[in-house]
Amino acid sequence: MIPATDEQMRELLLNSTTWAIVGLSDNPMRPAWHVARMLKSKGKRITAVHPTAESVHGEPAVRTLQEATDLAGHLDVVDCFVNSDRVGAVVDDAIAVGASAVWMQLGVIDEAAADRAQAAGLTVVMDRCPDEEWPRLIGL
Repeated sequence: MIPATDEQMRELLLNSTTWAIVGLSDNPMRPAWHVARMLKSKGKRITAVHPTAESVHGEPAVRTLQEATDLAGHLDVVDCFVNSDRVGAVVDDAIAVGASAVWMQLGVIDEAAADRAQAAGLTVVMDRCPDEEWPRLIGL
C-alpha cells in the first residue's frame, strides 16, 4: 500500500461531503461519536453504519454500507471504526458500493484490504484520525 499523502488527506477533509461512519453508535463515550460530531460541525453529511443505532447527531443510522448509499447517494468517504480483523469486509463493501475513499482510524491496519481498495481506485488513509488531521492539515 502507498500511504495517503498529506495533500490527499487535505483533499478528503476539505472536499468530501458524504461520510459513512462504520461503527458509529449513539454512545458519546466512544471516539467515533466525537469524530462524527467534528465532521458534522465542518459541514459533512454523516451516516452512522451500526447494527443497533437508530440515529446519531440527528442523522438516521443504517445497518450496511449499501443502505448508506441508498440513503445518502454516493459515499465520498467510508470511515472505519472497527477492529483491524473486521475492516477487510468493510473495505470490500466500500469498494462494492463505489465509495471514493476509505479512512481506517487509529490502530485500524489491514495492508491487504488497503491494497484491494487502492487497486479499485479508492484513496486509502490508514491508522489516522480525521479529528487529529484536520487541525494539522487545515487549521482550526
